[in-house]
Amino acid sequence: MTRRRKRLPVRPGRCPAGGPARRGAGARDETERGSATILVTLLVGLLALAAFVCVVLGGLLVGQRRAAAAADLAALAGAAAVQDGDEACAAAERVSAANAARLSACEVSGEEVQVLVQVDVPLGPSVQTALSARARAGPVP
Repeated sequence: MTRRRKRLPVRPGRCPAGGPARRGAGARDETERGSATILVTLLVGLLALAAFVCVVLGGLLVGQRRAAAAADLAALAGAAAVQDGDEACAAAERVSAANAARLSACEVSGEEVQVLVQVDVPLGPSVQTALSARARAGPVP
């Protein structure tokens, strides 16, 4: 003789043991509707910010390389002018202007020429910064 258990009434949303009812893998709570939209919007915003930072840093890197190249060429032009008996700083000024740079300082010491060159780099629609580079050229000792 087996005894049957007495069945208790089950409320909706509850399992017979008294805990919350389990839902399938695709079931969602109504309070979570639209949460993926917020997460995707935040992710797109972070990606846009990262892209902007990369573009600005890339522009600064290119500007620094431009300044270094302009300084090297201006120093070489100045040293060549000294060798030819011409004005070194005037030659360095011409070459730096041809490379879209400003000659900030020029110093001639014997046959050696030292220059400081600045290049304007745009960081945005209305923001600019000046990057500088120094170079020295002359005969090999």
